[in-house]
Amino acid sequence: MTKPKLYKKTSYIYIALFLFCMQLGFAQSVVGKWKTIDDETGEAKSIVEIYEQNGKIYGKVVDIIDASKRNGLCEKCKDYRKNKPVLGMQIIDGLTKDDDEYSDGKILDPEKGKLYKCKIWLDSDNKNKLYVRGYVAFFYRTQNWYRVN
Repeated sequence: MTKPKLYKKTSYIYIALFLFCMQLGFAQSVVGKWKTIDDETGEAKSIVEIYEQNGKIYGKVVDIIDASKRNGLCEKCKDYRKNKPVLGMQIIDGLTKDDDEYSDGKILDPEKGKLYKCKIWLDSDNKNKLYVRGYVAFFYRTQNWYRVN
């Protein structure tokens, strides 16, 4: 009789450990939805969904916080995105993993219509905080994005 109780108790421990490890693994990934914060104003602007496809990282705008800008177009874009809706637009293109960061891709600033080289990485202490850096040569801007549950 004591054997089934011990088996049941051990099973619960293994299940809890498995779920904890799964949660830990997901929390360390850049994949997911992120609230973008303007580095100049400190205001939340949009929700970007970062996803992996064929071993590379991409991101698209899935929500715009300011309702008056939800129908906005990328009027200043110079590529295929010119005059296309920002909502639904892919703004992060082709990042590849390099240790604890992703780089060698591009990011678009839809308000300025400019493409920048891009690098992203998770905060080492807070896996719900993402650093997003766009740069040209040695000039760069870094934004903090926050995971949306």
